[in-house]
Amino acid sequence: RAVPKEEQHSVDLIEKNYVYGDIKHEVGVYVKVFTNSPFLVCMDLARSQEEVIDPKYLWIGPDGKNLEGRTYVNLTETGKLMVMGFKEFMSGAYTCTLSHKIIETTTQEEREMFEAYKFMVYAYREADHTYQVFVRFTTKECELEANSQFFEELKRILNIIISDLTCHIIESSYKCHSVRIPKQDLSHELFVSFQVNPFAPGWEEVCHQVPYDCEDATNMRVQEARDRIGEFFSKQTYALKHEFQTVPTIHYVDNSFSVTRIDSCRPGFGKNDITHKNCASCCVVCDPGTYSPNNKVTCQICTRPRVKKYGARSC
Repeated sequence: RAVPKEEQHSVDLIEKNYVYGDIKHEVGVYVKVFTNSPFLVCMDLARSQEEVIDPKYLWIGPDGKNLEGRTYVNLTETGKLMVMGFKEFMSGAYTCTLSHKIIETTTQEEREMFEAYKFMVYAYREADHTYQVFVRFTTKECELEANSQFFEELKRILNIIISDLTCHIIESSYKCHSVRIPKQDLSHELFVSFQVNPFAPGWEEVCHQVPYDCEDATNMRVQEARDRIGEFFSKQTYALKHEFQTVPTIHYVDNSFSVTRIDSCRPGFGKNDITHKNCASCCVVCDPGTYSPNNKVTCQICTRPRVKKYGARSC
């Protein structure tokens, strides 16, 4: 994912995993953690189509030092830079100075030219997904003792359905309300809410098997858990219509199942659709002076900004 700071020239800038510089703007580049960055090209697209005489390239990293010889970079003789196995601390400004000669055809006089290109490179992760579920059940009355027993049993069954996915039910609650339905008597309903969460005990072991794509693995599992729970409730409708002679005291309200996705970010990462509008759905590494100690979705500003690094988890 690559974008210039102010204007979107992405179509011109990204070609065959190359990101071209721009003299007028710094170019924003987003690299998923543990993957290799695209090649950052030490010239703009127009210059790359022209003849360049005696080119020399000087790449400086976020720490202000020459990148040549660093083990985690691939630096080609044509001035292209790839940062390998990208981690939070590698985020920051990557600047390249291109020097080349212009030779006057008539006098053969040589002039040395310098051009500077700046890339702001940020580590990002995919957001972790949790699903908020709302569902309703008709009950005989709100004071019924069986209501709480039913709620506990429902949680137990749902947890069994998804336990092999290392997902579990969290933040669960219910309230009983009287509901007036047109052309029917007053009824009583349990309004149940819970979250389907991918971090049940044992999830870390699963992630150790796929450390580079942990979010992708947990997100696939929690989506499967959400689908299974949706299927469980749709089966309730079928069972009520076809399998019960007497309708149970507490039963599912047809089509009351609804689900919403909630995103969260790992510590040290957050979303910011203003600063990082071209990677708005990404959890981008927290900038220096900000931090995120938990799985919330935003980086907080340090009151006394001592933090000078990217990806801070404390202030």
